[in-house]
Amino acid sequence: MSKPLILITNDDGITAPGIKALVEIAQELGDVVIVAPDSPQSGMGHAITLDSPLRLHKTQAFPTLEAYECSGTPVDCVKLAKNVICKDRQIDLCVSGINHGSNAAINILYSGTLSAAMEASLESIPSIGFSFLDYRYEADFSVARKQIKAIMQHVLTKGMEAGSLLNVNIPHLPADEIKGIKICRQADARWVEDYAEAKDPRGRKYYWLTGRFINDDPGTDTDVAALEAGYISVVPSHHDLTNYKALHNGTLQQLEGKTVVGD
Repeated sequence: MSKPLILITNDDGITAPGIKALVEIAQELGDVVIVAPDSPQSGMGHAITLDSPLRLHKTQAFPTLEAYECSGTPVDCVKLAKNVICKDRQIDLCVSGINHGSNAAINILYSGTLSAAMEASLESIPSIGFSFLDYRYEADFSVARKQIKAIMQHVLTKGMEAGSLLNVNIPHLPADEIKGIKICRQADARWVEDYAEAKDPRGRKYYWLTGRFINDDPGTDTDVAALEAGYISVVPSHHDLTNYKALHNGTLQQLEGKTVVGD
């Protein structure tokens, strides 16, 4: 039997240590194709390139594998993989990461890592975004190697509902202190932001985004709670942003059928 085809991408760039760790794990499970940005693209969300040409080049970052660096965003990478590089092949799984830093709670909306996985899910490709709560370049991704492999193997074996993806976050702990895996909901947490103002050498103002993460969600079933308790959090996610409570609570229905007269 042929091996499953696994597409690997990220938002930290083709040379990031996290993607190298993910490639090593994926090679144990199937055939690997890598398409990743040629430079860091953190915080790009679901951005796509519309006003400039995209370029793909074979990369020597993975000399023994089918690997490409792309001039575009993480989502561009997935689109090109699906429609150009693998246009005559079925991609069985897309994995994105391993991201340097958290993508729990509201971070999923900003994350290039998760947006790449979401783009694959829009194409009905089972997809997973992996993030490790250690921002250091020298982060030790091996602490959760067994769990990462187990999650990937589970999806390859059991499949996934079309349009769905898994948002996986790994606590920054030694391997023997990670308690296991918890299936969670996304925490209702947010960033309280500020902009530090300064002046460049020519006296012109510029602003640098700062802020702090606030979790006012008291639930014990959230990704943030799981990570704080030493568990790997797995949040089933999808692209449907409909507020179903507002859809059915009757308030908005008052707008239906109204005729607006005047200014």
